[in-house]
Amino acid sequence: MDIVDTAKDLANDPTLIGTLAWAWGLEFLPRIGATLLILVVGYIAARWASAGFYNILSKNRNFDPTLLPVASASLRYTILVFVLVAALAQLGVETTSVLAVLGAAGLAIGLALQGTLSNIAAGLMLLWLRPFGVGDYIEAGSVAGTVREVGLFATMLDSYDGLYRFVPNSELWNTPLINYTRNPSRMTDLEIGIGYGSDIEKARQIMLGLAASDDRVAQDPAPNVFVNALGDSAVVLRYRVWISTVDYWATQRYLIEEAKRRLDSAGIEIPFPQRVVHMIEE
Repeated sequence: MDIVDTAKDLANDPTLIGTLAWAWGLEFLPRIGATLLILVVGYIAARWASAGFYNILSKNRNFDPTLLPVASASLRYTILVFVLVAALAQLGVETTSVLAVLGAAGLAIGLALQGTLSNIAAGLMLLWLRPFGVGDYIEAGSVAGTVREVGLFATMLDSYDGLYRFVPNSELWNTPLINYTRNPSRMTDLEIGIGYGSDIEKARQIMLGLAASDDRVAQDPAPNVFVNALGDSAVVLRYRVWISTVDYWATQRYLIEEAKRRLDSAGIEIPFPQRVVHMIEE
């Protein structure tokens, strides 16, 4: 009945529309302005708080740098949620209703984005179990590289040839993973062939002496040299030594090159495949 009476009043007195609009403006425009102010200030505050939190944690040596991006992002999104609820409350919306709507919307979005949620779940498991961290060199399936950042949705890698790789977390979680830099030392396993006419023991002592002369090679476990196979044109020696992970590649390349020099200097032949052809005269 009130609506009908109001409509009749508006029809009889058109100036009443301006009066009602003015009254509405006085009532709601301050709320809208306050809402916009809350959103703007809240957004800026969330960014500043996230950046400051990141800087504080990055200076803490006891905090794992792998968790830095996720921790700062979590703080930012948490602040933004509270800002959104405060802004809606300023407009007169019941916060309990807002939370219920957000929960329902989250459920609907979750059902629509199952693949994304699997990446988030995988990211949380990777951060919890920590099979790798920032700076580790890993290989998982066809992907390999140095970990730059572990996020909630994906992991960023830098390949050895300088390529940037963006890998969904679910691919890393569901694939057997090799971490080449997790352990402090690694064993290098080299095969070096010598001629059948060469002295095996002499070659062994040369290679063991090479390992003993390099400080980057661990002496415990002790270096080992043994005959691994009798090839078509060479006696294949297996050369196993343990090296610090930090010096692994440089030391391995040095051992291969220096072994060749020392074996040559000792007159021990490192043969290459050969074929002897016998001519039969008829």
